[in-house]
Amino acid sequence: MIRINLLPHREEKRKARRQRFYVLTGATVLAGLAIAFAVHALIEGRIAAQDAENDFLKQEIAGLDKQIEEIKRLREQTEALLARKQVIESLQTNRADAVNLFNVLAREVPEGIYLKSVKQAGGRISLVGYAQSSARVSALMRNLEATEFLEKPELVEIQATSVANRRLNQFGLNVQIQREPTAQPAGAAPAGRPAGAAEKKS
Repeated sequence: MIRINLLPHREEKRKARRQRFYVLTGATVLAGLAIAFAVHALIEGRIAAQDAENDFLKQEIAGLDKQIEEIKRLREQTEALLARKQVIESLQTNRADAVNLFNVLAREVPEGIYLKSVKQAGGRISLVGYAQSSARVSALMRNLEATEFLEKPELVEIQATSVANRRLNQFGLNVQIQREPTAQPAGAAPAGRPAGAAEKKS
């Protein structure tokens, strides 16, 4: 009877299986490492791109902040210039008011009335003076009411007094300057000027 020893053949198969196992294990490890490296590189690339985008956004925000500061500075300068312009316009209007007021008073104050003081506070004019009679004060109020520059005369007080041995009536009255509306139709007279002055010239 012939006997065949199969132990070396089986041992070679086991050794071959172990080698294949080691090779597959190594290949699997290498593949895992390659995948991990690729994923890490991808994540690092995305992080770098996001950092670059964040840096760009920070630079743009800093530029916008500078523009906003410049706009605020320009707005403050504009408001200061507008306030200065309003002050100048107010001074010009008040100067025209003073000229018109003295012209009206010189024309409309009747005989027998002597003005002691003329004060202006905004659009209100306060007059203090002496009159030979209360009728002359009434005439003054009617004259001022009839002008196109003044309106709403209001008698504050009137009382008898003696000046240089003459019996007179001391009076005080307030009157308002007529202000033209802000939105004026075409051809309207400018503010602070009696309406109709331009018509008289034409």
